[in-house]
Amino acid sequence: MIYEPSPIAIVIFLLFVGITVGLSFYLGKQAKSSEGYFAAHGQIPWFVNGIAFAGDYLSAASFLGICGMIAFYGYDGFLYSIGYLAGWIVALFVVAEPMKRLGKFTFADALNSKFNSRGIKLAAGVSTLAVSIFYLIPQMVGAGVLVQPLLGLPHWAGVVIVGAVVILIVVTAGMMSTTWVQFLKGSLLVIFSAVLTVMILQRGFEAKPGVDQVQTVTETADGQTLVNGLPKGVGDGETSLAPVGHISKLPGGVDSTGPLGPLDFFRTLRESEVVLWSSKKVEADDGSVTTTYTPKPTPGSQVLRPGEHPKFKGIRGDNLLEKLNFLSLMLALFCGTASLPHILIRYYTVKDAAAARKSTIVGIGCIGFFYVLTLYLGLGAMTSGAMDVTNSNMAAPLLALSMSELLFAIISAIAFTTVLGTVSGLILASAGAVAHDLFGSFTSTELTGHEQVRIAKIASVVVGVIAIVLGIVFKEMNVSYLVGWAFSVAASANLPSLVMLLFWKRTTAKGIIVAIIVGMTSSLGWILLSADTYSKVYGWPAEDAFVPFSQPGIVTIPLGFVTLVVVSLLTGKPEYFQNNQGEE
Repeated sequence: MIYEPSPIAIVIFLLFVGITVGLSFYLGKQAKSSEGYFAAHGQIPWFVNGIAFAGDYLSAASFLGICGMIAFYGYDGFLYSIGYLAGWIVALFVVAEPMKRLGKFTFADALNSKFNSRGIKLAAGVSTLAVSIFYLIPQMVGAGVLVQPLLGLPHWAGVVIVGAVVILIVVTAGMMSTTWVQFLKGSLLVIFSAVLTVMILQRGFEAKPGVDQVQTVTETADGQTLVNGLPKGVGDGETSLAPVGHISKLPGGVDSTGPLGPLDFFRTLRESEVVLWSSKKVEADDGSVTTTYTPKPTPGSQVLRPGEHPKFKGIRGDNLLEKLNFLSLMLALFCGTASLPHILIRYYTVKDAAAARKSTIVGIGCIGFFYVLTLYLGLGAMTSGAMDVTNSNMAAPLLALSMSELLFAIISAIAFTTVLGTVSGLILASAGAVAHDLFGSFTSTELTGHEQVRIAKIASVVVGVIAIVLGIVFKEMNVSYLVGWAFSVAASANLPSLVMLLFWKRTTAKGIIVAIIVGMTSSLGWILLSADTYSKVYGWPAEDAFVPFSQPGIVTIPLGFVTLVVVSLLTGKPEYFQNNQGEE
């Protein structure tokens, strides 16, 4: 059986959750004021903040989604890693120090530092909520994925458990607790991923010819699930699907390689034959839906080249729309990092701009090292013989299970804590936007610090419930792909205003407001009208979608910049242009 609850996994999982919640209650005593709740009094050491950056950023998408995409499709999944890491260059050289100088608690503080405009706070607050909620979806999907093998519970139960624990973390201690949870889980995630990578290299490859078999999953009209023609286990998380993932031929006709070096690993894989899997879904007249999973013997050289994933065909193909979709995704990943509200607010937890810069450098080093490891983890899972052909998000935990039950328990618990850290940061960013930005925009009275904290805690509960619902609705989609959408919304709505405010003196308050609204609504609208949303969320035919490709960034990010420039020029004060004519 692929999924079978493990007593040791349950114990370690409960231990990790218990430590996390206990830490939150302990640190809650230090977060009574608004400065403590939203920004940890700006006293987090820069090195701790840098590791917390990694803990915040290395989310379910990084550990579960990227490893899963590499395991199922090869090198293409690693392109997400490249995009995520490249985005930190923008954060380091463009955003880090100015954000610390401009703001106090939230992203809206930075945008509004020169204008004192309610409209900017309102628009930026809504944008923060939209981006945070969109980014919460893949984290909650990842939570549900992890709980099935850990506790033998259904997907929705995992989503509810994470939502409840995270709400407790945020309500009790705010940024202080969130920072230390992210520091601990970031450190543990990188350390144990490195341990797992070393074990992959020590195990090497083993050829297993002739073990492939077609597998089917049928959802009947009356709600029953048949796996390879047999009823699926009810309530115990069991499945009769055979685990997959192996090499069918090794170079030289050998049966195994023994331990491999870091470069020999890729050389050997390139000259081998790997069994990948394709899926096809067919709906019968009686209303049942059958998904057939078919093995595909594939040259290792093909596994290690880009352009094999269905979403990345534009790399080597001639289809213009596919090329635009790929470029759009890469643009969103590159621009999105410096636009994510839960990343931006972390700059307020250190004491000065120099500390913000140093913590960013530490974060880049930690994140970059982890992303190199994801290539080994994904390819190791591809050949582990332990993958679930129906769920790409479980590749890394099941790889650990093929090594050791104890390692599986630790890796799964760390991955679960990874979800907790990222989700708590997102909910805190959302709560700050509601209490500090949105509520103040609708009321004429100035809120005290105590009142802001109280409203933020209420908002945390509401946002947490919304995240739980969306995590259940989007459960069928790969978490990395969902994150690509969240980055598009963030880059379209937030980046134009932030960059132009820093580098273009003619930027106006109205330009910022309209640019945020246009960037946010255009990217969200594009996503909701895309083929992927039609087929995997609405259940409608993909060919009926209104937009030509699914990733909006290549259209909506430039649209945000153009909108800001045009509106700023139209609404700028005439005396400004008169006074500066001699300088041009």
